Amino acid sequence: MGETEDGEADHITTDVQGQKCALVCECTAPESVNGKDNLPFLNAVLKNPVCKLYRFPTSDNKWMRIREQMSESILSFHIPKELISLHIKEDLCRNQELKELGELSPHWDNLRKNVLTHCDQMVNMYQDILTELSKETGSSFKSSSSKGEKTLEFVPVNLHLQRMHVHSPHLKDALYDVITVGAPAAHFQGFKNGGLRKLLHRFEMERRNTGYQFIYYSPENTAKAKEVLSNINQLQPLIATHADLLLNSASQHSPDSLKNSLKMLSEKTELFVHAFKDQLVRSALLALYTARPGGVLKKPPSPKSSTEESCPQDPPPLMRRQDSIPHHSDYDEEEWDRVWASVGKSLNCIIAMVDKLIERDGGSESGGDSSKDGEKDPSPVDSIITHPREDWYEQLYPLILTLKDCMGEVVNRAKQSLTFVLLQELAYSLPQCLMLTLRRDIVFSQALAGLVCGFIIKLHTSLHDPGFLQQLHTVGLIVQYEGLLSTYSDEIGMLEDMAVGISDLKKVAFKIIEAKSNDVLPVITGRREHYVVEVKLPARMFEALPLQIKEGQLLHVYPVLFNVGINEQQTLAERFGDVSLQESINQENFELLKEYYAIFMEKMPPDYISHFQEQNDLKGLLENLHQNIQAKKRKNVEIMWLAATICRKLNGIRFTCCKSAKDRTSMSVTLEQCSILRDEHQLHKDFFIRALDCMRREGCRIENVLKNIKCRKYAFNMLQLLAFPKYYRPPEGTYGKADT
Repeated sequence: MGETEDGEADHITTDVQGQKCALVCECTAPESVNGKDNLPFLNAVLKNPVCKLYRFPTSDNKWMRIREQMSESILSFHIPKELISLHIKEDLCRNQELKELGELSPHWDNLRKNVLTHCDQMVNMYQDILTELSKETGSSFKSSSSKGEKTLEFVPVNLHLQRMHVHSPHLKDALYDVITVGAPAAHFQGFKNGGLRKLLHRFEMERRNTGYQFIYYSPENTAKAKEVLSNINQLQPLIATHADLLLNSASQHSPDSLKNSLKMLSEKTELFVHAFKDQLVRSALLALYTARPGGVLKKPPSPKSSTEESCPQDPPPLMRRQDSIPHHSDYDEEEWDRVWASVGKSLNCIIAMVDKLIERDGGSESGGDSSKDGEKDPSPVDSIITHPREDWYEQLYPLILTLKDCMGEVVNRAKQSLTFVLLQELAYSLPQCLMLTLRRDIVFSQALAGLVCGFIIKLHTSLHDPGFLQQLHTVGLIVQYEGLLSTYSDEIGMLEDMAVGISDLKKVAFKIIEAKSNDVLPVITGRREHYVVEVKLPARMFEALPLQIKEGQLLHVYPVLFNVGINEQQTLAERFGDVSLQESINQENFELLKEYYAIFMEKMPPDYISHFQEQNDLKGLLENLHQNIQAKKRKNVEIMWLAATICRKLNGIRFTCCKSAKDRTSMSVTLEQCSILRDEHQLHKDFFIRALDCMRREGCRIENVLKNIKCRKYAFNMLQLLAFPKYYRPPEGTYGKADT
């Protein structure tokens, strides 16, 4: 199709008007992002690359060279499998906690049995899905024609890295990445009743108006209960470990080690006590009390107050008592305060004992201060220290044992009461509740797979950029999704799913760790309300990171979604239907983008901000974006271009999505690539349309269509083409057939 690159002529000697855009050649070798060190990792994540090489004329009649690459990612299947395994583990743990809730009155016991039956079925379903996915060994691609398959519903549709590498005669080489993926949506579940945004709102309204047989807890309280339960499960074993380390330091008679162990024990115990500060725990205890047979709380006896015996002068508890819970006959509302405070008192006694042990040890070594000590009244702690160099372990052991007993009592009561809160959410409209959970898990899985892929690629592309790395751990990354779904028919439900799935990505944090083997695939930990994705880097790359990242600081992302429907269905929606969903989503996410910009300007160093502002007029771009959102203009694609530009200037991660990431997405990413060449790299103005047609006819995106539907034609009919905005129409001979 035009010229081949058989020489090194950098200047166009013939009339540029007579030149054709040149598709130079195809290649299959992936390019190196930042040298050969990155290739083993990228080869483990990216698969089956398709590469196209072009050269286009610049405005001063020279040639620019462009390398376009499209790659699948093995993360398309790896992340869903990781996530489903995590869900199974979480749900099995929750089911066990429900079984251990203790004796309940017949009404609540029957509800619990019903919930457990359905939850066990849910776990079995997840296990079956995981078994089927595990058979897909080595898979890295789910085609658009498979988006309705049940066994693959957790897998993102048509996920690819779309990359453009530009080498121009006067400017520095530049790299532009976009992750293309089908809109995260539950296609197998269908959209007859709408998507997650509508379904969750309706479910919540119905729960709020529930009758007497259930106790209503808001979504915030339910999420808080899950958070506290998670903190309990994490902190209790950590505290026990640090307590054992403290005893080990005592047995070794090492003052420095004892201080360090005490510091770690104190920090974790204070976090533990703080986790129960919320009023929710107190109200849940009362609710559970009333659900016991006869309103009698069946609980093990409180541990004896050995803390008072060993430390009569009780230090104040770490946390102040909160307001009383509502009164109930025969219920001792202060009992929880005593049990809760006992943990803090136990810790304070341990701190006092360690201080005395170290003080006496120093005094015995100096040998000259005994008379000074003798002037003081001996404290109870002093009186039990007779051989400081021999019995540190014996002095601390009973106090550690008391701390563990007190902590165990708090955990037992709190776990049961908060599990009772979760029972309320599950007990109401059981099938609907679990189906909503399933739908949300499916949509989130698709969204997370794309996010992890985008994060890893961005990290490797910018690994040698100090400004980016500082931004990463100081502020976090903006993740901008461009949606091309219409607000008509099934695509309304898809957009509602997508909006919730992308919003849920706020619950994700990243942690970069050093790879200890050749397995560099990411690992997911956490629970549904809070996930941590551990990204592994080879030792040489890991050592180049800032100290904060190497020490395990969590790295946060800020997802935003801007949607503009562009097809003939959007024309119908704008003329006869409702576009309020799109308007609400764009306005809500503009506010999120503005918040990120404010945090960025506040937290980044002044010298960086000064240079940054000189290079970018982000404030003007944000104002322009806001004006376009407020204008409510039909098919206002300027919104997408402005949002994408802001994302790139903020070092963000770019996504483009339509139903299948095949046809509308291809039109959008090729337009974005050619617009960048024109605006940033001086593409000759007379060759803009030719370059656009060239990429769409011969480039990576037509190959994407081929691998999805085994046909080299974009799935557009004439009606759709007439409805498209300018520059979104493919060249003649490249379209036909219904959308898939």
